[in-house]
Amino acid sequence: MKEFNLIKAALKKLVIMHGARINFLACFIVGFLKTSTVNLKKVATGMPGAAHRDSKYKRIQRFLRDFELDLFMIAELIASLVLSELESWTLAMDRTNWKYGKINLNILTLGVAYQGSAIPLFWIPLRKRGNSNTSERISIVKAFLHIFPLRKIKCLTGDREFIGQAWFRYLLDKTIPFRMRIKENIMVTNSRGAPVPAKNFFRMLKPGEWKILDGMRTVCGVRLHVIGLRLPNSEYLILVTDSDPEGALDDYRERWEIETLFGCLKTRGFDFECTHVVEPERVQKLVALMAIAYCWCVATGKWMNSIKEIKTKKHGRKEISLFRHGLNELRDVLLNISDRFDAFRDLVARFFGSAAPDRKCLNKIDLKYSSFLSCT
Repeated sequence: MKEFNLIKAALKKLVIMHGARINFLACFIVGFLKTSTVNLKKVATGMPGAAHRDSKYKRIQRFLRDFELDLFMIAELIASLVLSELESWTLAMDRTNWKYGKINLNILTLGVAYQGSAIPLFWIPLRKRGNSNTSERISIVKAFLHIFPLRKIKCLTGDREFIGQAWFRYLLDKTIPFRMRIKENIMVTNSRGAPVPAKNFFRMLKPGEWKILDGMRTVCGVRLHVIGLRLPNSEYLILVTDSDPEGALDDYRERWEIETLFGCLKTRGFDFECTHVVEPERVQKLVALMAIAYCWCVATGKWMNSIKEIKTKKHGRKEISLFRHGLNELRDVLLNISDRFDAFRDLVARFFGSAAPDRKCLNKIDLKYSSFLSCT
């Protein structure tokens, strides 16, 4: 129980929440990190306390079913725990989806590129399969702007799904810089104003070469800069941006970090695809719990890497990700807590002790997160 008490004491200083809910959060985080799975029955076996595992499992179910978790507070907590060192954020928007039986689980996520893997801040379980629509994307951006200032956004990145006239106009109206990939066959105006397929401008490029089209071009009904890169497989990576076309490709490369996040939450970490939780509101709460644990793993891996750098393999990639490095350490400490309690106390202090959330800001959050998601 000593590990539970440490986390509980740390959370009490950081979140505005009923004591029983803080107790649950501390218990769940311990059980979740020990088992590294979203199988809730297994998580229950790892939760501290004398109660029977069935009682712990029912406690998890009650939390997901009945308790309304303030996801604005969770986003602000995550930002203060991990992102306070960054002056501006490269945002990445993407979906992760899979099927549980005949049920589609489809989650639109907004994260911040960080140390090779995105930090999740907001997520919406979509009640459908397939792509998000403009209103869903706008709702998640509105949620972000409700608690974080516009100046925090260096740029917003998105793959070929995240295009469209209404969407681009919204970002331009809000003065949110963006770097979005478009499909090769999207029509782009040439120097005479005639629309032609985007790939036609970049056919002369060799693999690895890129260029910026002169001036701004009309794409999806708005005037934007267009940048094209010929990939090694001879396909095209074509971006549109409202500003800084010279740096757009470098910014867009950070978009991949949200794919890394999904991998960590799923096959390379927490086995999210094994969950039997399918109700959107419960999925939202479960992701919030996972996000806190995930961020702790990333922060721990980063700290351990600063002490002894992770080896780089011949192909240029690290031997192990910061997330996995941190998860392995946290699991080892928790599963051997009687021998490594001092190490665990240090890890708690380094992660939770680094946060300084603005309680005045939290107290001003008078709108429910669900009010932003009515479109879904």
